[in-house]
Amino acid sequence: IRLVHLDLKGAAPRVSYLEQVFPLLSQLGANGILIEYEDMFPFKGELEILKSPYAYSEEDIERIQQLAELHKLEVVPLVQTFGHVEVGDPHPASLWPVAWKPALTAPSAQFILKHEKYQHLREVERFPNSFNPHIPETLALLKSILSQVMEKHRRSTWIHIGADEVFHLGEGMDSKNWMSRNKGDTGTMYLKHIKEVLGFIATQYWGLRVLMWDDMLRKISVGALRGERMGTAVLAPKPGVSAAPVCVTTLSRCLAEAHAWPCGDTELRGAGGAPGILLPLAPVPIPPPYPVPAVQGVMAWLAPLRRYDHYSVLCELLPVGIPSLAVCLQTLVNGGFTEETKRKVLEALGFQSLQLEQSTCEGRGTFPGAEIYHMVEQVNGHLKESILKALEEESAIKGWFSPYHRKHQFGNPRNMESFGSKVLKLHEDWESLVHDLRGQLERVYFPDTVEEWMEENVNPYLDQLRNLVRDYQ
Repeated sequence: IRLVHLDLKGAAPRVSYLEQVFPLLSQLGANGILIEYEDMFPFKGELEILKSPYAYSEEDIERIQQLAELHKLEVVPLVQTFGHVEVGDPHPASLWPVAWKPALTAPSAQFILKHEKYQHLREVERFPNSFNPHIPETLALLKSILSQVMEKHRRSTWIHIGADEVFHLGEGMDSKNWMSRNKGDTGTMYLKHIKEVLGFIATQYWGLRVLMWDDMLRKISVGALRGERMGTAVLAPKPGVSAAPVCVTTLSRCLAEAHAWPCGDTELRGAGGAPGILLPLAPVPIPPPYPVPAVQGVMAWLAPLRRYDHYSVLCELLPVGIPSLAVCLQTLVNGGFTEETKRKVLEALGFQSLQLEQSTCEGRGTFPGAEIYHMVEQVNGHLKESILKALEEESAIKGWFSPYHRKHQFGNPRNMESFGSKVLKLHEDWESLVHDLRGQLERVYFPDTVEEWMEENVNPYLDQLRNLVRDYQ
C-alpha cells in the first residue's frame, strides 16, 4: 500500500486542485490517499463548532472520493483519537470569510481541545494536546466524530486512528489515580483506551480495518502488550523512528494473535525543520523487512503537506513538494532510484532533467502547480538576498538616505538619483512576481493559507523594500 498523506491541518487545497493532482499521484505509483481532515471536515450538529470556516462541504467529500475511485486510489480517513487533538484553524478572525465576521456567535474554528467546550477533556488542563481517557465523555465524543466521518466514507475499507505522540499521558490527576488504584502504568492505560476505540469500530463497522502509528506501542512493556489483546489493527511506524529489530520482534511476538501488520514509512515535511519552504529531492529509503510471517507488503506513508501542529508555521506547500514526492513514489515502485525511476519522474513532471545532489529540476514542468514551484524557488533563493543587498550594500542609501533622513523626509536629490532607478526596478520586479504568485496560490488554496504564506515568506523582506520606495517617492 503506497499512501500519500494529505494532512489538512496544513494548507488544505481546494478540491479543484485535487482533481488535477490525483491522476498524477496514480501515475507515479500511489494507490491510496490518507486524508487527515481535521477541521476541514463538514461536521454537523453539536460537532459543527469543530469545523473551519473554509471546511469542505459534504459534496466536496463525495467529490474527493469519486476522484480517488476514478484514479484507483483507496481513500483512508484519519481521525485522531488520543493525541494531536489541539489542531484546528490557527488563523485570526480577520482572515475568516466576510460572511462570518458579523456573527458574534460564529464558531471559533478551533479543533476539539482548543475549544472551550471541550477543554475539560484534556489530560492536563494546561495543555490542549491529548485526551483524558478516563472521562466517559471522551469516548462518547470520539464515537460521534468517527461516526460522522465514516458516514461519509462508506466505501472505505480502512480507517486510521492516529494514536501517536500522546503527550503528557499519565500526568493528569485522573491518570495518576487510575494507575495507583489499578497498579498499572501509562502503557496499560494507553492500550485500554485504544482497545475501547477499536471495540467501537469493530462493533459498528464490521470488516473495517484499522491503521495506527506505532510510536507509543514501542514504549510499552512486553508484559503490558501480552496482557492486552489489541483486536485487529495495523501498525505504521512513526516517522523518524528507526525499525529497531528488537522492538519489531517484540511487537510481532506479542501481537501475533491480533494479526497486526507492522509497516514501513517515510515522511516528506519540514526539510530542516519548521518553517520549510522547499523540499530536497532525496529518494525515500526502502523500508526494511519485518520478521512477521503475515506481512504481505509494505505501507509507505508519504506526507508532502502539513504543518507540525496548529501552533507552528506552515511547512512546504503541496505543489512545491510534488517533485520530491514523485521521486519517492517512483523509488518505492522500482525498488530504488534507478535510471528507469528517473525517466518516469521526468516524464510525469515534464522536466528535462533533475539533479538529486543539488535538489534541482531543469525545465518548466507540466505538473499541477509547476508555476508555484518555480516562483517559490525564486522567493526562497533570491528575495531576501536581493533586498538586503540593495538596502545594506548600497552606499548612497546608507550614507544619504538613512532611517534618520527618511524619518525627517530630507535628502540630496543628486545622491538619491544614484540608487533610485535600481531600487524602483527591483521593487517593480518583485511586486510583479509576487502578484503572479498570489494569483496562482489563490487558485489552489483558500484565502487564509495565501495570507499566512505571504506573511511568513514574502512580507518580512518585501515590506522593507516597499517602505524604502515609499519614502524615496
